[in-house]
Parts: sequence; structure tokens; C-alpha cells
Amino acid sequence: MSVAAKRKFADEDAAVFDRELDELPQDLRWREWMGRIEAVLFASATPVGRDDLARVVGHGVSVEILIDDIQAELSGRPYELAQVAGGWMFRTRTQFADAIKAAADLGDQALAFTEMEMGVLCAIAYHQPIDRAGLKDIFGKEVSRDLLARLRYKDLIASGPRSPRPGAPHTFVTTETFLVTFDLQTLRDLPELDLGVGNADEATQTVQV
Repeated sequence: MSVAAKRKFADEDAAVFDRELDELPQDLRWREWMGRIEAVLFASATPVGRDDLARVVGHGVSVEILIDDIQAELSGRPYELAQVAGGWMFRTRTQFADAIKAAADLGDQALAFTEMEMGVLCAIAYHQPIDRAGLKDIFGKEVSRDLLARLRYKDLIASGPRSPRPGAPHTFVTTETFLVTFDLQTLRDLPELDLGVGNADEATQTVQV
């Protein structure tokens, strides 16, 4: 589909979809906007940003106030609206984690890390973009490609810009999944952390997130 055709389709779609809801009383209009926000977030497996949410409500409507009202209604419920990675998403409250694990295998192994994996992940988070030589400088030994591949498989790291070192090796950066997994809005929310894990053994105990 050409750019012009896409623009035409988007304009037609915007004409059909009523965001303003002028025919509704104010209270019903607000309730409909809240429902739309909830529906969009419920349907998404990843955080949804403000600009995307603003597309389903009236012009000039505060998405943040709608979110506040939804969060107030969810008080006492086993799930909540969390603000992570620059957007919002539904998730269960941490106090119910054991109940969820007891009921079914929901893939918790995907969030299990060896001590070395967690150390490398932290090093990448705090020093990104960083290449394998940079990781070696931190840990005092080579970080295996298999370990990095496992972090990639979990979608916690990705390729960054080429390093300025000779040969321009690939670097590694963290992903949006990393922010979501560790409940961070941005990398600026990373806590102060001692990265003294140079002697960590990859086969030692695992860490659950």
C-alpha cells in the first residue's frame, strides 16, 4: 500500500471512529474513555505509550487522569496498571506470584537467571553500549557467546551500535523487555549497584525475577 493510500485509509478510519463522543453526557463519555483505555491495555502484551492511548479518547483529554481513575477502581484487585518502559500495562500484583506459580506453569523459568547471567545483564545495563571486550574488562574473563545468546533469547538484550574499538565489534544494549521485567520506567531508574561479580560461577545458584 502506498504512503498516500495509507494516509487516505487512516483519514477515513479517523472519520469513522468517534473519539469526542459529543452526544454522550459527560459522565458516560468519561466512562467510555476509561473503557477504551482499559481495552487497549488489556489487548496488549507490552506497555502502551501515552500517544497511542490518546488516539482512542477525545482531543485534549488527559490520559494520565483517565489512568488515575482506572487505577483507583482497581484498588483491592489482584492486578494493577503499572507504568513501565515509558508506557502502561496490566499485570498481576506481586503478592499473588506464589498463587500463580502454584496454579500453572506460566513460564517462570524464562525469568530464572544464573548468578553470572544476572551479573552480565547488570553490566550491560549500567555500561551500555558495551562489547564483549568491555565485559571482559569488567569480569576479568571472557563472557561466553552462549550466555549472551540466552539473554538475547529472553529478549533482555539486543545489538547496539558498533564499538569504536579496532574491528568495530558489535555492542549490547538492554531492551524494553528488560525495563518491564525489572519494573523500570527508564534506565535512569536503575539503582546503585555493586557490580563486583567477577568471580561468579555460571553454574551457581539461579536468581528469580
